[in-house]
Amino acid sequence: MKILLHICCAPCATYSVRNFQQQGYLAEGFFYNPNIHPYREFKRRLETLQNYCAAEKVPLLVREDYELEKYFSSVLACPPERCRLCYRLRLDEVARTAAERGYALFSTTLSISPYQNHEVLRQEGEAAASRYGLSFVYEDLRSGYGESIDISRRLNLYRQPYCGCVFSERERFYKGGT
Repeated sequence: MKILLHICCAPCATYSVRNFQQQGYLAEGFFYNPNIHPYREFKRRLETLQNYCAAEKVPLLVREDYELEKYFSSVLACPPERCRLCYRLRLDEVARTAAERGYALFSTTLSISPYQNHEVLRQEGEAAASRYGLSFVYEDLRSGYGESIDISRRLNLYRQPYCGCVFSERERFYKGGT
């Protein structure tokens, strides 16, 4: 069965794509991540993913337009809910694209990260699925997170130290003060 798999980055794709393939899914990757900041980081993650998918023969659909304004207008509407709003923005686009391309199922590699809010991720995936008459396949892949790190190191893939958004980068690196 075909599934459109939202991919946030190559390291998260390593384990996730294989997991879906082993379950019998024909996975096509989909890159849509307007949250990634700055632009050079966005391009680096995209290029790493494109190289990985080409090497592994994983079909990849890419939305290269850098919709930073759309991302900020979405998440700044309610900053305490920024992760939910970011999931909503991205998963809605995945669901819309899946529906346009004739997919009945979609999922996301975000579910491998122990740093994501899985309950909210599931809620937003299911809501997007409902809006487009699809099914969201939620897989809790956190048990494969360590293996994804090992695989990405072995393949010498670029691994980023934050989720991609400027807020996450600040939380990770800013220690306060001026």
